[in-house]
Amino acid sequence: MNFQNLLKANNNKISPYYQTQWGAAYLADSIQFMKGMHDNSVDLVITSPPFALKRKKEYGNEDEDKYVEWFLSFAPDILRILKSDGSFILDLGGAYIPGFPVRSVYMFDLLVRLVKETGFYLAQEFYHYNPSRLPAPAEWVNVRRIRVKDSVNVVWWLSKNQNPKADNRKILKPYSESMKGLLKNGYKAKLRPSGHDISDKFSKNNGGAIPPNLLEMANTDSNGKYQKKCREHGVKVHPARFPPAFPEFFIKFLTDENDVVYDPFAGSNTTGYIAECLSRYWVASELSEEYLKGSTFRFDLSEERRQAMLPLKTRDYAASTI
Repeated sequence: MNFQNLLKANNNKISPYYQTQWGAAYLADSIQFMKGMHDNSVDLVITSPPFALKRKKEYGNEDEDKYVEWFLSFAPDILRILKSDGSFILDLGGAYIPGFPVRSVYMFDLLVRLVKETGFYLAQEFYHYNPSRLPAPAEWVNVRRIRVKDSVNVVWWLSKNQNPKADNRKILKPYSESMKGLLKNGYKAKLRPSGHDISDKFSKNNGGAIPPNLLEMANTDSNGKYQKKCREHGVKVHPARFPPAFPEFFIKFLTDENDVVYDPFAGSNTTGYIAECLSRYWVASELSEEYLKGSTFRFDLSEERRQAMLPLKTRDYAASTI
């Protein structure tokens, strides 16, 4: 696949920062980069943009009170580049109102405006539970002990039309021991006390259980290939990486092989790597060359190609006119 075919003619002058058989990563401001992408060209947009936090992080988060307007500037082009049955997965972290132990509702404000103003549909809400997350914020959780630790991100599954492509048979999880026993011993059809009429079809083995919309995915890998290579070459490790299971779940669920996946805030490009492992084409754009440089270690690029990027070079694709 020629990834330049996803781009309009005036975007073709921007060369990929690196490219594989399945994808291409670009050093670019995504809001400008998307304007150079063709309509209806992407099957899935999946991303975790810098969160709305009051304490500035090194990966460039916006203040909570400006965040909604900031992100809405990306939304029309995300909708435009999606195919008619495409999906948009948006992972967002929570925030507290400064100085008070009460929560901001910016995630819900953003959701309402994405639906009411941009034209997305809410296909389903998910919650990404990270059991290994450290207690925070320290003032309310560790010091005053008046809140519990925040371990869940909201994940909005948005779609371009009311019937996006999806197949939960691709993401079945192993049956519980009790369900395995039921399948082995059989189940007598009856009306449950809750009012649910459980038929004899309930005991059919479908190869696994349908997962819930609570996704338990820890992000504890601190010594993987990506981190090791970054440290060996003196490259900064991205501080807020996707756990690989996160893009894997949604890419399997919402796309088929040879579909196209795009991450506009690619960071260390976990999305692109998992898409490639699953035989999906991918496109990534990222504003930080430092993070893109590190993301090359996820892929089997030639050493000559990788050395051309090290140490950090001063190309400024991000400032190019698209």
